[in-house]
Amino acid sequence: MSPALLPKHVAAVVKHQRDPLKALQMFNAVKKEDGFKHTLLTYKCMIDKLGFHGEFEAMEKVLLEMRLNVDSSLLEGVYIGCMRNYGRKQKVQEAIAVFERMDFYNCEPTVLSYNAIMNILVEYGYFNQAHKVYMRMRDKGIVPDVYTFTIRIKSFCRTKRPHAALRLLRNMPMLGCEINAAAYCTVVGGFFEENHHIEAYELFDEMLKLGIASNITAFNKLIHILCKKGNVRESEKLLNKVMKRGVSPNLFTVNIFIQGLCRKGALNEAVSFLNGVAKEGLKPDVVTYNTLICGLCKSAKVVEAEIFLHKMVNEGLEPDGFTYNAVIDGYCKLGIIQNADKILNDAVFKGFIPD
Repeated sequence: MSPALLPKHVAAVVKHQRDPLKALQMFNAVKKEDGFKHTLLTYKCMIDKLGFHGEFEAMEKVLLEMRLNVDSSLLEGVYIGCMRNYGRKQKVQEAIAVFERMDFYNCEPTVLSYNAIMNILVEYGYFNQAHKVYMRMRDKGIVPDVYTFTIRIKSFCRTKRPHAALRLLRNMPMLGCEINAAAYCTVVGGFFEENHHIEAYELFDEMLKLGIASNITAFNKLIHILCKKGNVRESEKLLNKVMKRGVSPNLFTVNIFIQGLCRKGALNEAVSFLNGVAKEGLKPDVVTYNTLICGLCKSAKVVEAEIFLHKMVNEGLEPDGFTYNAVIDGYCKLGIIQNADKILNDAVFKGFIPD
């Protein structure tokens, strides 16, 4: 390699290398270059890459090496990334271990670290433990921020206490936090979950009147709750309200609606909704088509499902195992084995390995 090799070059290669272990080989190889020394940037990129792909043993080894070479007080962002990657893989105890080791390694957790571990605990139903972490944070004199309170609100809603969540929402300004769309939408979703529809609508309208325009990420979580409960019509009403205030749906919004319509058996509406997506400038992805194809097959509309299979191919998308299995299984259940064989042969020709 060139003597002019810089940490930013190594970080870029690590980020763009799809195989985390190949990235690690390169990461280790450059240590032999004269004058090259890994920095916080290169360590963080490598640790994030390994953690994201679930290569935790290798990740911990790089983490250990990093502690010997980088100022420990600068490592909070790295530890937060490790916690989140453990959380993504449902390794809650390992995420907790990372958090608990921070003090030992002379990296004082800030509100950011407390928020990260509390969010993981709430996501996996460890509500009492999340509360204990919150109380420890307060005892240390660390000031909560809007994300802390939103996580607390989510915990109240997950434990069927939307009114407690609402009280906290009301108290946030007095606690020095400006209420955002995520906090509002979480409480609204909590009310919908417990079938308190009147309070939910009133609070949603209040949010809009205050000019707190829902960002699409917060709104998607809300409509996901509604569609899961079969309240697709209510979701459409709320979507129309936020669109009037300049919030545009994204592909995740589309996928949630199609899934909701398929669950209700409203397949014609799901098809119409998909056909209308292109007019909004959104291009359906594999998840969009798979959701609709699965819904059609479950309702024995396998011929229509196959049409959408060919349509997605024509649009440059590659069907995956889920797509092929849904259509093949659909034809088999109808006893149309010839069509199932044709789809299977096409799939194998394109590299699909039958299970």
